[in-house]
Amino acid sequence: MKKIFASLAAAVIAVLLFVVFKPGEKILTYTDVTGPAGIDFRYNFGDYTYQSIIESSGSGITVFDYNNDGLMDIYMMNGTYLEGISDPAGSVFRDTPNKLYKNNGDGTFTEVGHEAGVDDRNWSMAACAIDYDNDGDEDLFLLNYGPNVFFRNNGDGTFTDITDQTGLRGPEKLNGFEKWSIGAVFFDYNGDNRLDVMVGNFLAFDPSIVSPVSREAQPHPSQYKGQASMLYEQQPDGSFRDVTKQVNLYYPDSKCMGLTVFDFDNDGVLDIFQANDHHFNYMFKSVDGKYQEIAIARGLAANSKGIGAGSMHGTIGDINGDGLPDILVSDTDYGALYLNLGNGMFQDVTHSSGIASNLAGKGTWGTALFDFDNDGDLDIFAANGNAEELILQLQLLLENDGKGHFTDVGRRHSDYFLKRRSGRGMAVCDYDNDGDLDIIVSHVDLIATPVLLRNDGGNRNNWLGLTLKSHAGLAPAISAKVTVFSGSLKQVLINQWITGYLSSNDPRLHIGLGKHKTIDSLEIAWSDGQTETYRNIRANRYITIMQGEGVVE
Repeated sequence: MKKIFASLAAAVIAVLLFVVFKPGEKILTYTDVTGPAGIDFRYNFGDYTYQSIIESSGSGITVFDYNNDGLMDIYMMNGTYLEGISDPAGSVFRDTPNKLYKNNGDGTFTEVGHEAGVDDRNWSMAACAIDYDNDGDEDLFLLNYGPNVFFRNNGDGTFTDITDQTGLRGPEKLNGFEKWSIGAVFFDYNGDNRLDVMVGNFLAFDPSIVSPVSREAQPHPSQYKGQASMLYEQQPDGSFRDVTKQVNLYYPDSKCMGLTVFDFDNDGVLDIFQANDHHFNYMFKSVDGKYQEIAIARGLAANSKGIGAGSMHGTIGDINGDGLPDILVSDTDYGALYLNLGNGMFQDVTHSSGIASNLAGKGTWGTALFDFDNDGDLDIFAANGNAEELILQLQLLLENDGKGHFTDVGRRHSDYFLKRRSGRGMAVCDYDNDGDLDIIVSHVDLIATPVLLRNDGGNRNNWLGLTLKSHAGLAPAISAKVTVFSGSLKQVLINQWITGYLSSNDPRLHIGLGKHKTIDSLEIAWSDGQTETYRNIRANRYITIMQGEGVVE
């Protein structure tokens, strides 16, 4: 009898598998292809020990097409030996370079940082890839502990350092100590069609400070002074002028870890969300060319316990399909997910969404709101690892049920999610242009190698990749709102790819469409106030829309 029941059970399972997974159909899987792809990067924090807040902060990943061949390349920032900060034994790591991986188009990459002229030897945190001068190629703004660097793209696969011409090196010191920039975001704050840039600065790192708990433990961020983030206005000659105090953005004791620009209250003007480390977050509302800080009043300053936790970045996306951009703030506690109520207010749904239970105790840094299975709703990747101690954690892939509730599904999709690492920056990109989003993660553990996860199967559902451009430059496109209707499916996306800790995702908007093969209508609210609508757009391809002209490729 037992054998009969066993046979029946096996038959039932076989039928179920046949129904759910048709013969020959691949189960969606993330495959670790780091080695075969030629990504040989190894992160270096200056010595052999893990003892300072600089070492624990890690560095980011920037995805961009540096040579305009239609393939996404990968730029990875590195630490280096710092005199007077690193342990003397780490002097062998002096002048460790950043690396640029050129996409060969066959699933592999070639490292070309020195050849391209971007193998910078500072302690690098993040990089913004942006066509700031509207000449058709993406330049690179590098944010460092120490002097920042601006590389102009020469259009021939090489870059030239024009930092002095731009005026974006930054002050030597802020609040009495070395300037520590952690990222930047470009946008047109004053409507002149020139891209301005806000630089996020972290804290005044004083090497003499020790932990009150133990000399072996890292000091807590609250033991340091902050450093002011800075807004630079682009001038007609391509240089930048500091207007931070002029527009009421000067907060000298803030500890910025991430900047996100979008129109949170749908009034047609771009606002700034600043995630701060162990300090209340800021929401800067643009009012008549200046800014008002309103985070507490709008419900965005603290986590569900009313605490200014170790916030890393505000990642934006519509998690529940109501057409309003919500904010996921990663932090070292359990995160914060703020639901946009549509009236300028936000509601904390961290617990009811399942975020808190999944992220509690993980120490989350880089996150992405992205549609990994192209079913039309935004899922979450979270890069995790403790801050003060090198305690490894599991990385997480959280699937959205379409209504804004998330479940951990990583272990079903890749062995990577079974391994404890210490993740920091991460980015999503379609490096193989097959229509589904791949993931690359940096780690600061003693292995210190990144992981490139290839998405195998997400393109079983339909999708569209979208690039927005304007003859006026990128200013009208940056932070433009795109509303997509396909059957009963509605999605809202913000054209701002710098939406994760220290990192920049694939600059193309990626739209999962489920079983819909056509977008019925696509509305673009450009950042200069113009609105355009396009209809009947065929799926499963990459397109570019030029403002005023429509689909051009």
